[in-house]
Amino acid sequence: MNDGQQRAPYLRMSGIYKHFPGVKALNGVDFRLFPGEVHALMGENGAGKSTLIKVLTGVYSIDRGDVELGGRAVTIQSPEQAQGAGISTVYQEVNLCPNLTVAENIFIGREPRRFGHILWKEMNRKAEQLLHDRLLLQIDVTQPLYMYSVAIQQLVAIARALNISAKVLILDEPTSSLDRNEVQQLFKIMRKLKEDGLAILFVTHFLDQVYEISDRITILRNGEFVGEYEATQLPRIELVSKMIGKELELLSELPKAGSVERSGPQEPLLEAIGLGRKGAIEPFDLLLGKGEVVSLAGLLGSGRTEMARLFFGVDRPDQGRLQLNGTADGIHSPRQAIDEGIAFCPENRKTEGIIDDLTVRENIVLAMQATRGWLRRMPRKKQDELAEQYIRMLNINPPNPEHLVKNLSGGNQQKVILARWLITQPKLLILDEPTRGIDVGAKAEIQKLVLSLAQQGMSVLFVSSELEEVVRVSDRIVVLRDRKKVKEMQDDIGQQQVMQAIAGG
Repeated sequence: MNDGQQRAPYLRMSGIYKHFPGVKALNGVDFRLFPGEVHALMGENGAGKSTLIKVLTGVYSIDRGDVELGGRAVTIQSPEQAQGAGISTVYQEVNLCPNLTVAENIFIGREPRRFGHILWKEMNRKAEQLLHDRLLLQIDVTQPLYMYSVAIQQLVAIARALNISAKVLILDEPTSSLDRNEVQQLFKIMRKLKEDGLAILFVTHFLDQVYEISDRITILRNGEFVGEYEATQLPRIELVSKMIGKELELLSELPKAGSVERSGPQEPLLEAIGLGRKGAIEPFDLLLGKGEVVSLAGLLGSGRTEMARLFFGVDRPDQGRLQLNGTADGIHSPRQAIDEGIAFCPENRKTEGIIDDLTVRENIVLAMQATRGWLRRMPRKKQDELAEQYIRMLNINPPNPEHLVKNLSGGNQQKVILARWLITQPKLLILDEPTRGIDVGAKAEIQKLVLSLAQQGMSVLFVSSELEEVVRVSDRIVVLRDRKKVKEMQDDIGQQQVMQAIAGG
């Protein structure tokens, strides 16, 4: 790697602030990008990565701060202006036109013309030359884009970026839909572009890939700048601790909370055998016992939510099998999962959990009504009784069942979703980030509830980014990294051991 300290950065962002109502998305963030380097931008969900990229590409305006390109101050107010300044972005979902040819996608809006007519042969020739010379790719550029794999489509998107004389190339999760061979081909091209002097901003959740391809790493956390590091000088365990926000010295000092006495697993409830889904999570084995809390630990993008979705039937596996109560029937849909006594509280409560314009009562009885069928309406008196019972039990505030759920705090909205599923008296409760974005008091209440439910015989699959609560509530911890189950831990589990397993290497 070239020594960035001996050169001037091509891109410099200094003291960047971006606020939304009630949210400090970026709070004085700094970022530098040098020509001829791959720079990984790292951080957990909500760290500010996407906001920083949208500021850089003109999707958002900044509230305060300075941006320099090539040593000159710039104000980028639109994506078109960003492209004109030599900044191009290739997103995880390729935003090209699949019905157009490869050449048309590369040159769209900039087709070579004479007297107003497109010079098709010249455009096709230039497209072939660009793909061959810059991206080591030989394909028929007259074929529609949809004829090619996602990996090829991403290379076409990169070719389009290069065709507009990009000096900064932003690759936002480019490897999420690629297999190992396709990732290696992309990395080969990234190294070539780096040698050509291109500055590449690389966003990914895969730690192995960060260390394989990146020269420099910048870490954001909660909208703030944590630090910039050379990849060779930042051990994996330190990268993870800085992303999560717990220094190793402090982790070892945090006491494990006293847990409720539990009988532990009595007999198998749900068992995954070689279960997997291509592009989502590699095949894994996992046994869930009755009355047991099993937590899924790992960084964002490690495969935790993908595993949970397979158990609830939201996604269908293409490998292995799922056994429920010892039978190999599996779970084929969320409706079947509900019928079998499985409940799922999703990670994104705003879009997948609460129904904004319904009351607390209506949200609470939603799942129970679904099990009855919409033709058998639950009597209003029964709705009121159930709503009041669970509002008291979970301490939902304000305790008014006719309050619109969208007007509740995040923690109380989460309790409403929990109430909805607890009414159905499930055998297995899947909780995906149940305490994200809620206050400390509400977190403690939910953790206590999880332990209490397990004591009563309910199984819980608990997904959380917070290692302290994972260690606090779990009988077993399953560690995932880069969409693989890498370790299963039990007995005297500490946060430091879990973090070490997450970091790997």
